[in-house]
Amino acid sequence: MSGRGPARRGVLTAAAGLAAVAATAPGAQAAEASNSDTRRSRWTTSWATAQTAPTATDTVASAGLTDGTFTADVRLSAGGTVRLRYGHAFGTAPVLIGPVTAGGRPVTFDGRAQAWIAAGASLTSDPVAGLRTFEAARLTVETRLPGPTGPLSFHRNTHASHTVDGVRTTSVFLLTGVEVTGAYGPVVAVLGDSITEGVGTPDDADLRWPDQLARLLPGSAVANLGISGNRVLLDDARFGPSGQARFDRDVLSLPGLRTVLVHLGVNDLQQPPSQTDPARVLAGYRQLVLRARNAGLRTVGATVTPFEGWTRWTPELEAVRQQINAALRTGRVFDAVADFDAALRDPDRPSRMLPSYDSGDGLHPNPAGHAALAAAVDRRHLL
Repeated sequence: MSGRGPARRGVLTAAAGLAAVAATAPGAQAAEASNSDTRRSRWTTSWATAQTAPTATDTVASAGLTDGTFTADVRLSAGGTVRLRYGHAFGTAPVLIGPVTAGGRPVTFDGRAQAWIAAGASLTSDPVAGLRTFEAARLTVETRLPGPTGPLSFHRNTHASHTVDGVRTTSVFLLTGVEVTGAYGPVVAVLGDSITEGVGTPDDADLRWPDQLARLLPGSAVANLGISGNRVLLDDARFGPSGQARFDRDVLSLPGLRTVLVHLGVNDLQQPPSQTDPARVLAGYRQLVLRARNAGLRTVGATVTPFEGWTRWTPELEAVRQQINAALRTGRVFDAVADFDAALRDPDRPSRMLPSYDSGDGLHPNPAGHAALAAAVDRRHLL
């Protein structure tokens, strides 16, 4: 897990008691130094999630809430002063948000306890007075929704426990980010699919590979923008807009971002209709790189991981995967490469995962496999 002590792992504290100590910490000094760099925001996203529209089977999100309370329990990466971000990317009507608390502290929006979020828009709170978090801390955010809200933009499965009116859910409604001021390491957004989202890891264990990457990088801010089933090229009613379609909203809107790591591609191959032309997938990657570079961001591309043993694997799709990965390894697509294929594959049968990394379905790695993915990301490529 992590070498940090229990106090740094889970404590939330009021600034009044620890302000003097925090101001002298190396992380705080580095954060202050970064504030002088006018090219970057002092705010970075310490926890994030990407939204989709609800379908008929998503009963709570489809119906919305009336006089309801959604409570999110999130694991941060970097610490510092806190503000919240809400989004309603797929909304058709404005929603009233508030009152809200974070770590038990009242949250305001332009000084008020409530605010409207417009359909398709985002909403950022004021800095939360008296609240300062540490790296890897848990933060509880309680959001009152007077409603009726109508259908809610949401993330279906964060592989963590939250509640709606006291009933457990793994979904997150409207809340899209917790932003902080204390990041002094790499600031990274991960645009990914179900592996990034955390499929293959237990709920509430924080063993998704972006979580494990954050623990390897002191002071880092890592935004997990994985959506199960997501592709580079095609939209899907359940799995959301493609990586290309959601890139501006989910990645480029994040404050203080330095690097984007793209971990998409296996669903373009294995989900019907399967993409069998590697040039199409590579062209999609290049468009993401172009838009990232236009925004001043560095790009890291992950090779497509092995999936023999998954129900839709075929030798023909394996050949396409190998062609995509060979092109990525040349270094002519992304600024740098994280070789996730090499990290997971069985050397005796490279089309499949090493059995000790396989969660059991041939596609999604287990926690040890997620650790191998995190270790495959070179810190030097994130700075």
